Amino acid sequence: MKPQHLLTLRTVVRTGSFVDAARELGYTSSAVSQQISALEKDTGLVLFEREAHGIRATSAADRLVELGAPLLATLEELDQQVRRLATGATGRLRLGSFPTAGVRLVPAALSALTSAHPHAEIQLQEGEPKELVAALDAGDLDVALVYEYGLSPQQWPIGLTSHPLLREDLVLLRAPGSRHGTRLAGLSGERWITSREDTAGALSLDRLCAAAGFQASVAFRSNNYDVVRELVSTGQGVAIVPGLAHVPSTSVRASRVTQRSAFRRVLALHRRGNTNPLLRAAISALRGAVPTGQPYVHGAGDEDGTGDGTP
Repeated sequence: MKPQHLLTLRTVVRTGSFVDAARELGYTSSAVSQQISALEKDTGLVLFEREAHGIRATSAADRLVELGAPLLATLEELDQQVRRLATGATGRLRLGSFPTAGVRLVPAALSALTSAHPHAEIQLQEGEPKELVAALDAGDLDVALVYEYGLSPQQWPIGLTSHPLLREDLVLLRAPGSRHGTRLAGLSGERWITSREDTAGALSLDRLCAAAGFQASVAFRSNNYDVVRELVSTGQGVAIVPGLAHVPSTSVRASRVTQRSAFRRVLALHRRGNTNPLLRAAISALRGAVPTGQPYVHGAGDEDGTGDGTP
């Protein structure tokens, strides 16, 4: 038996007419008659008494409608769920983010996304860009927040689409009592605080200092920008951090690094062939979460961003 034939039977029994059932289902009367005949052949049952002025449902038809009700209810529920899945009302989105964006971008984006799609399942995974791109390429993530430094540009794998979200100035952090100015060349004798040796941030610092004519003497390394700021505030050295990592405070002096290419871009990546209906909503939510009116952080449409911000 075909479920569609059971649905047609239920409608004919309820309306008492092939014509009315056809009108309700969007078929022709002939098509309804053919479906009922096929159902009678499949079941070996006589479902309707054909009379001169109409039809009359048999007890077998009434019983078959009763028996088929749970199946039709399940199929109708499945149809509704598929429609909701196709429109993004339900479904699952797997988002990957590096830690700084996880603090400054992701919470607001997830709030907007879950408000618009309260029945969707959103998963979050944290990692560095290399880890996230590998997970994205393997199909373990739907969208990944990544970054690239102006002095350490990245080439993303073929098949990934990028959406620029924002541009960060690089910010020089010094202790409040520092006697040195903001020119990097004047900081050649300082101790430096930066991220791990294998990170793009550390590579960017090396290249910035090399362009200023010296090699940075790195005393401390941490990928936690809270740790970096605290070390700077207690006079343990100077540091350069991206704009999202800067938290205005009286315990640290901040100024924009003015060297060319002293910036970091944040992008959202996804596979070009990903058809997840929640993907477009996620990108929109991430764009809407970009901080506005904050020093050292500029939207993707404000690439010039030359303001020094507030120390």
